[in-house]
Amino acid sequence: MSQVSEATPALEAIGIHKRFGGVVANDDVNLRVEKGRIHALLGENGAGKSTLVNILFGLYRADRGEVRVAGEVVNLGRPRDAIDRGIGMVHQHFQLVPVLTVAENVVLGDEPSRSHTMFDFGAARRAVQELGERYGLEVDPEAVVEDLPVGTQQRVEILRSLYRRADVLILDEPTAVLTPQETDQLLEVLRGLADQGVAIVFITHKLREVLAIADEVTVMRDGRVVGSTTPGETDEAGLAEMMVGRSVVLRVSKTPASPAATVLRVNDLCVDDDRGLRAVNELSLEVRAGEILGVAGVEGNGQRELVEAVTGLRSVVSGIVEMDGHNITGLSPRQISELGMAHIPENREKHGLVGAHSVADNLVLNQYYRAPFARRGFRRMDTVTEHSRSLVADYDIRTPDVFTPARALSGGNKQKTIAAREFSQGARLLVAAQPTRGIDVGSIEFVHQQLIDQRDRGLAVLLISAELDEILSLSDRIGVIYGGRLVVVADASDLDRIRIGRIMTTGSHDTPAT
Repeated sequence: MSQVSEATPALEAIGIHKRFGGVVANDDVNLRVEKGRIHALLGENGAGKSTLVNILFGLYRADRGEVRVAGEVVNLGRPRDAIDRGIGMVHQHFQLVPVLTVAENVVLGDEPSRSHTMFDFGAARRAVQELGERYGLEVDPEAVVEDLPVGTQQRVEILRSLYRRADVLILDEPTAVLTPQETDQLLEVLRGLADQGVAIVFITHKLREVLAIADEVTVMRDGRVVGSTTPGETDEAGLAEMMVGRSVVLRVSKTPASPAATVLRVNDLCVDDDRGLRAVNELSLEVRAGEILGVAGVEGNGQRELVEAVTGLRSVVSGIVEMDGHNITGLSPRQISELGMAHIPENREKHGLVGAHSVADNLVLNQYYRAPFARRGFRRMDTVTEHSRSLVADYDIRTPDVFTPARALSGGNKQKTIAAREFSQGARLLVAAQPTRGIDVGSIEFVHQQLIDQRDRGLAVLLISAELDEILSLSDRIGVIYGGRLVVVADASDLDRIRIGRIMTTGSHDTPAT
């Protein structure tokens, strides 16, 4: 266990308790964050991390307990109170105004003015330049935010907190949408901020980053702090076990693939996004039975539109999608499903589940109208119930019973419900889009093993993920998407994190397609 400093902490939570209805989100939680230290806060979904930091930033009020800033008990009834006390927060989903410049975003809400009436853009520009130089966060103050790469937008978020004189910086999943290179740059920035005295609370589920950057680690489970440690005292497996309460396999073991016939073929596919702009541009790929083709790329390069076009959720401008030699371009999702395609969608709430319906109903969502679950137009509830109970047991779905509404499940159990439904229908092809987004380490382990098991049974798997470690761990071949095109398709053994990251950000490569 790490030694507690005798110095007054920059931020301290003492005995924090918070309940939402019948759910205890924080149960007597203590957290001590030292000046000039990076404190990682870990835990599964629902462990209470977000509730705690939302209390520290004034978004929630604790039912009991106290928050101290520099040793003084403070009343944080709203975010403005936290900001005034020198606490800044960088949210996972950026809170920037896309059409404004960097300088305008940084000073928004606390704008410098001339004669107390006119916005002083020159002063705002100078403030951004000075902060960037001081903390190693250089960004063009006059650049429009929507034109900036995601990693640079992250810098703008941090600059905005520093402009408000933050002594404590809370970052919630700050690397979720960053490339490996952008992640490394951010970690360097955070270390530089800590070296200059800023106290940092770093929430992430990426254990590699915790070991690389944290000075101290606090782990939460079921609303309680279950342990504290330092990177020098543990490793990824140790952190995962603290989070889950059991040993976790972090990297799935698999035998070499034995690919057979081509199941999915996409030729010269063109697809537009919701704004009518070209998102997928003459993209071609093949996925064979018994292999996983992983598609890596910075979000917003056509991945979502590709998945929606293949699964029938989005219209195709031109090109052809074939499955087992049949042209499925333009067919409905139900028609495509009946031909043997399974789909784990990116947005499980919108496209994967009907929250108000029971777990049982959701487990037959794409088969409820067919035998054996229906006969002569009537549902056979005894068969549906028996089937769902079997899947709940096989896939370890944690639910009071199969009649519980799906919306009551945790994120990991929602994902297991979708996986159970899609894997159990005897599909030929699985399209898995961000299959582990927002779920805990234990559920990730389960989903990964299921993907490998399905591959070994001869399923063709198209995997789209923003998690590069996931792509590298699971894929037999890897394609990198940039500007709506697959610029590289190569055996996974021929690519590494650095090379893929470079291709993701530049589109340049020297790897021949295979």
